[in-house]
Amino acid sequence: ITKGAERMDYLSNFIKPELLVLIPVLYIAGAGLKRSQSFADNAIPLVLGVCGVVLALAYVLGTSALSGWRDVLMAAFTAVTQGILCAGASVYVNQLVKQATKSE
Repeated sequence: ITKGAERMDYLSNFIKPELLVLIPVLYIAGAGLKRSQSFADNAIPLVLGVCGVVLALAYVLGTSALSGWRDVLMAAFTAVTQGILCAGASVYVNQLVKQATKSE
């Protein structure tokens, strides 16, 4: 098993497999924000976190039948945790790429 496959298997223990697609989406969004130079570098993870939560919320609401306040709370919890985990994973991937291309 390759290290990349091990990492994806590990990630799928925490992030719903159908939301793993958010990681490259957020990575690309972060790269775009970095190039635009209209955002401070330290604000990019926060923006990615908000985007991750919003996208995860869209998925959760689109795939769930909410029949009561408990379902709504569970949907909100799932969206926030999954969005933050996906944003964190995208920032982690960014750091892996930086470290791999860094010459010492």
